[in-house]
Amino acid sequence: MAIKENQLPQFGLCLNNDGYAASLEIGKLYQVVPDDEIMAAGYLRVIDESGEEYAYASNRFYLIHLPTAVEKVLLSASQR
Repeated sequence: MAIKENQLPQFGLCLNNDGYAASLEIGKLYQVVPDDEIMAAGYLRVIDESGEEYAYASNRFYLIHLPTAVEKVLLSASQR
């Protein structure tokens, strides 16, 4: 499967939850919501433990490209 160079991964692995222990869990995958303006400022918009979208410093996450089939399963599970 080919991945477009500019395609933003839809998931990020949390590496750092300092100051946000109630909102982020280290080692957990979070859905990334595309937002070019936020990204340009060094942040990522993710759906955190509250189920809402919030912006966090991008260095708190490792962005992951998953196979399309895996992304579809994770995205459909998160909509339940």
